[in-house]
Amino acid sequence: MFGLRVVIYPNDHRPAHVHVLGNGCEAVFNLHCPDGPPELRENYGFSQKELGKIAGALAKNLADLCTKWRTTHGHY
Repeated sequence: MFGLRVVIYPNDHRPAHVHVLGNGCEAVFNLHCPDGPPELRENYGFSQKELGKIAGALAKNLADLCTKWRTTHGHY
């Protein structure tokens, strides 16, 4: 996704969320599974424009991300 990594850490905590990493920046988005929309929780360096693109891409892939969260953690 735009040369960024979207990570679900296996030892992480609820609520369901992802870490987006790249270009020396990091953002955390709560997914609000299963229906969304993803919501920015923390931002370290991404511009507002980049955050908008990231949120849009996460929304398009929400079902898959929620499935991966549930597979990893067993709950949202």
